[in-house]
Amino acid sequence: MRKRNGSALLVILWIAWSSVGWVAGQSTETPVSATQQPWSISEPLCSGRFVEHVLDHITTVPGGDDVRMFEANGGGVAINDLDNDGDLDVVLANHAGMNTILWNEGGLVFRPERMTHGDSRSVSVVDVDGDGWLDIVFSRRASAPNYWRNLNGRFELTLLPDVSKPLYAINWADLDGDGDLDLVGGTYDAGLLTEFGQEFLESGNAGVYYYQNDDGRLVGSRLAEGAQALALALVDLNSDDHLDILVGNDFAVPDMAWYHTDEGWQAANPFDTFAHSTMSLDFGDIDNDGRVEIFATDMKPYNDDPETEAAWHPIMEAMMSDPHDENDPQVMSNVLQVVGDDGLFVESASTHGIDATGWSWSSKFGDLDQDGFLDLYVVNGMIEMTTFAHLPAGELVESNQVLRNDGKGGFEPVADWGLNSTESGRGMSMGDLDGDGDLDIVINNLRGPAQLFENQLCQGSSLQVDLRWPGTGNTHAIGAKLTLFTDNGNYTREVRASSGYLSGDSARIHFGFPEGTELERLEIRWPDGAISSVDDLTLETLLTLTRG
Repeated sequence: MRKRNGSALLVILWIAWSSVGWVAGQSTETPVSATQQPWSISEPLCSGRFVEHVLDHITTVPGGDDVRMFEANGGGVAINDLDNDGDLDVVLANHAGMNTILWNEGGLVFRPERMTHGDSRSVSVVDVDGDGWLDIVFSRRASAPNYWRNLNGRFELTLLPDVSKPLYAINWADLDGDGDLDLVGGTYDAGLLTEFGQEFLESGNAGVYYYQNDDGRLVGSRLAEGAQALALALVDLNSDDHLDILVGNDFAVPDMAWYHTDEGWQAANPFDTFAHSTMSLDFGDIDNDGRVEIFATDMKPYNDDPETEAAWHPIMEAMMSDPHDENDPQVMSNVLQVVGDDGLFVESASTHGIDATGWSWSSKFGDLDQDGFLDLYVVNGMIEMTTFAHLPAGELVESNQVLRNDGKGGFEPVADWGLNSTESGRGMSMGDLDGDGDLDIVINNLRGPAQLFENQLCQGSSLQVDLRWPGTGNTHAIGAKLTLFTDNGNYTREVRASSGYLSGDSARIHFGFPEGTELERLEIRWPDGAISSVDDLTLETLLTLTRG
């Protein structure tokens, strides 16, 4: 069992001065003030597995148990601190029912608050207006996103200025380097065509859009005239220290990418191979070499036994009946894009043991066992009365898949961590919800209660980091890159707004590492390129760094 600090609150204040950074052609030294606080739980429960807690939310569809067409897509989930009390709260999207906020009261007790609408898909929790309070943005099933402005813990429904397109997958970051958050979104044309028919085809609303934040006004430009966007990642694809745009498309529509350039967004094709029907996108440094790998989920059964083959047979037969050009770069499996020595991406999912995880939705990297290597969790299942008419209740029942990073270039399934739920997950996100330093998991299921999986592995040690940048429009430093230098190697993490499938990420960064690791230095590359460095680090604490 790992040792914990005492439960008494300890706060350490100091000023940490940066090494030299580079902003707009000028060197800059960037000071930060810092506080360190030990975990709120000094003696965690240690069962050696994840323990399930049922949450007060069920994502439902209008037909009740009859799920038809794109009702099957479910909704997302986001984790972040909505009331600035230090505890991470949970927001869950719904379809037929109301969206839900679960206010974290501590000790894994949550107070539910039903919002005044559902009919939602993705959830992101970001500080849209730069006032220091995190707002909530839902993408909708068939209309423009809803923006719930946070007024000191009370939410007011308003509009995202000039955003009228029916976006499905959305993401946020400071993409133009001016200190506020820009928005990128893509439509899901198959669902909109089902909803509106010919009217949608003639509307001119389809596609991928970049909205540049201009003093609070979101000025849109169209990057693509159509999309089947289920996932959208903002990630540096060409190692130039600028975030690029990556859109994951469903239905054999090729994934799309754009590089950031001084002249605007440039269409790009960074991959030789990509998923046929991309459901989810995440990225992380899985081998601790300082470069990120990019993971996309698709549909491929993880078992080849007769029962699985019988369940999948109609959908596999339909897929195989489609002509598939042997030169088609799309493959019907998960893909893992790994940067080679030549700087080019190479598809490597099968060699890492993660090419087949089922009918997969949200997938995310996180160091679940705190050994210094990012593990992978994928939620699975499908319900649709026509596609799976041969199965009871039209449901393909599958287990969620957790794959442990072995630290040697491979992932291996873990059966005894207690994460093999069969509740048909859609959205999923990770965060330390009980204040004991490790990552817990929240899943928004379809037709069943949402779940929280409490991490009781009690392995390794950790450091968590909150960044604050007051006086800007990016108060939580989305897009920042953090590198923790230790005697056991270096670990890189990034602050993101969203990843996986329709799900928002906590702005709180988690570093796991083996017990006995000595922390040497934390380096922060802020979204504007400035560099800060902190040397005096304490294990098992939440470190809050405020840029002054």
